[in-house]
Amino acid sequence: MTDLLGTLLDQPPWLILTVSALVVFGECALFVGMVLPGETVAVLAGAAAALGRTSLVWVVVVVLAAALIGDNVGYAVGRRYGPRLHSRVTQPARLARLAAAEEALVRRGGVAVVVGRWTPFVRSVMPSMAGMSGMPWSRFLLWDLLGAGSWSVVSVLAGYGAGKSYEKVVDWFGTVGAVLLGVVIVAGVAAWSWRRTASV
Repeated sequence: MTDLLGTLLDQPPWLILTVSALVVFGECALFVGMVLPGETVAVLAGAAAALGRTSLVWVVVVVLAAALIGDNVGYAVGRRYGPRLHSRVTQPARLARLAAAEEALVRRGGVAVVVGRWTPFVRSVMPSMAGMSGMPWSRFLLWDLLGAGSWSVVSVLAGYGAGKSYEKVVDWFGTVGAVLLGVVIVAGVAAWSWRRTASV
């Protein structure tokens, strides 16, 4: 998949920005992240800027706007259709990650929104889960500005710094996401155990 997306580096600026916007937006708004991670495209767009194919400033602006708009559309969809959409997730590994993300959202609230933005797959469902959970939109927006904002800037700049070595950055992002998800799960279990012990 990364090799296929690598052809994006050879496209004209308008196409690089358009594809970046559509994929990053669709990842959370339309659950495209289940098959196509937005982080890969964000990193590639940053690499394209480093190679002189497009403007770094425009890449940051487009990826950031697409991430924020996509997350807020995902939130609205989750608020209205969340349970129906999440029932379509059938793969055991994804079901486990979805359950862990739901638990994190209940226990950590806004922090889970930020961490979820950095975690593959969870990133595509966290906004809709936040909407489904009844989290106030103003609170979601505040945390999403932090999560989507930091993710967009870091992803693009990482790709910009890597240039043609963008594949290493994509692999690194996947590892970081897995570690973050593990930390959230361990913290949730520890908090649950502590509360259970304290109530006895």
